[in-house]
Amino acid sequence: MLNAVEFQAKIQNGLIQIPDEYKQELGEGDDIKVIVLVTKKSSKKRDIIDELTENPVQVDGVFSCEEIYNR
Repeated sequence: MLNAVEFQAKIQNGLIQIPDEYKQELGEGDDIKVIVLVTKKSSKKRDIIDELTENPVQVDGVFSCEEIYNR
């Protein structure tokens, strides 16, 4: 019979720490089935707008935002 136990953990030195509340349920030497679901941080693809926001292009004869709002 399979019983499911679910918890979140961080991998440290290649090991997954079992929370104390499950250690008695998951005994030493027990056969277990492990399924790992990894939450990855969003790796949003950068586009031209991201690039221009961080590195604005200066064009002669065009007012900057500061010049427009300070007039």
